[in-house]
Amino acid sequence: MQALCLLCWVVLLNLVRACPEACDCGEKYGFQIADCAYRDLDGVPPGFPANVTTLSLSANRLPVLLEGSFREVPLLQSLWLAHNEIRSVAVGALAPLGHLKSLDLSHNLISEFAWSDLHNLSALQLLKMDSNELAFIPRDAFRSLHALRSLQLNHNRLHALAEGTFAPLTSLSHLQINHNPFDCTCGIVWFKTWALATAVSIPEQDNIACTSPHVLKGTPLSRLPPLPCSAPSVQLSYQPSQDGAELRPGFVLALHCDVDGQPVPQLHWHIHTPGGTVEIASPNVGTDGRPLPGALAASGQPRFQAFANGSLLIPDFGKLEEGTYSCLATNELGSAESSVNVALATPGEGGEDAVGRKFHGKTVEGKGCYTVDNEVQPSGPEDNVVIIYLSRAGPPEAAVTAEGRPAQQLSGVLLLGQSLLVLFLSCF
Repeated sequence: MQALCLLCWVVLLNLVRACPEACDCGEKYGFQIADCAYRDLDGVPPGFPANVTTLSLSANRLPVLLEGSFREVPLLQSLWLAHNEIRSVAVGALAPLGHLKSLDLSHNLISEFAWSDLHNLSALQLLKMDSNELAFIPRDAFRSLHALRSLQLNHNRLHALAEGTFAPLTSLSHLQINHNPFDCTCGIVWFKTWALATAVSIPEQDNIACTSPHVLKGTPLSRLPPLPCSAPSVQLSYQPSQDGAELRPGFVLALHCDVDGQPVPQLHWHIHTPGGTVEIASPNVGTDGRPLPGALAASGQPRFQAFANGSLLIPDFGKLEEGTYSCLATNELGSAESSVNVALATPGEGGEDAVGRKFHGKTVEGKGCYTVDNEVQPSGPEDNVVIIYLSRAGPPEAAVTAEGRPAQQLSGVLLLGQSLLVLFLSCF
C-alpha cells in the first residue's frame, strides 16, 4: 500500500514538473514560467505543466495557432508570441484562456484572426497586435474587453474602422494605431471626432493618416477637412398611369426607390412572394433592359428587373408576384429601408367594399395617401398596401419603357382594360 502511494506521489510530482524538452520551466517571483523563446519551433509543443501562468514562444517559426493549442495551460496569464511567422489564428485557439491578462501577437503575418475568441478574454489588460497584416476589425471585436488598458494596432493594413469599435474599452488608456492605410471617406469621420475628444493617449497622430483618396493622401486624420456626409434616406413610390387611363391584366408593375445619401448608397431589393424570397443587388439590367453579366436568368431575362436609377419593373404582373417589395439603401453611415405590399383583386369578388370602406375611413382620419405629380406616396412611416382592382374584360397589352424608367405618358408602365382602382393604404 505504501509503495502504491509513493508511486502516485511520483506520478503527480512528474506531472507538476513536466516540461517540453525544448523549453525551460520553473518558478520566478511566484509565477510558473515556461520559456520556449528562440528555440526554432514550428509548432506549440505539448507537455506543459497545468499550472503555468507565463508562456513565452517568441522568436520561433510558428506558422499558425490551431484550436486547442493552449488547452494544457488554462491558468495562463501572460502569452508572448511575437516575432513568429503566424498567418492565421483559428477559432478556439485562444478562447480557453479566460485568465489571460497579457497577449503579444506583434511582428507576425496575421491576416486571419478569430476575433470571437477575444469575447472570452474578459481579464485581458494588454493586447499587442501591431506589425501584422490585419485589414479588418469587426465592430464587436472588443465587446468583452472592459479591463483592457493598452491596445496596439499600428503597422497593419486597416483601411476603415466601424463606428463604435472602441466604445466597450472603458479602461483603455493607451492606443497605438498609426501607420495604417486609412481610406478617408465618410466612414472614418467618427474616428477623427472620437480621437480628438477622448482622454485615451494616442501617440504619433501625424502618422495616423490618409492613403486615399489621392487628394487627401498623407493628410493626418486630426486635420481631415469636413466631408459632405449623410446617412441614406429612401422613398418608395408607385407611379400609376395618368388619371382616367385604363388597365388590363398582364400589365407591368413599376416601383421606384428614390435614394439619397453621401457617399452614394448601394441599393438592394428584397422581394417576398408566395413562391419565396428574392434578393437583388441593383442594377441587374442596363438602361436598355438587357441583363447585366451575372444576372441572366434561365428564361433569358430576370423576372424582376432592377434599373440603376432605382426603378423596379415586373412584366406580366400576376398573383404569383403578390407580396412585399422592399428597397434597402446602405452606405458607410448606415442604412434605410422602405416597403410596400402589393396585392391583386378583381371587382365583384367580395373584397372591394371592405377595402374601400377602410380606405375612406383613413381619409376621414387624415391618413392614407396623397398624390404629387401623378405619383402616389404614403403619408406615414408605416408599411403600405397597394390594392389593384382589375377588370377581367379585354385582352392584355404590352408595356413600353425608355432609358430604364417608365415613360411620362405611360407613367408606371401600367396598361389597363376598363376599370381600375389603385389605392395606397397605410397600415392596411
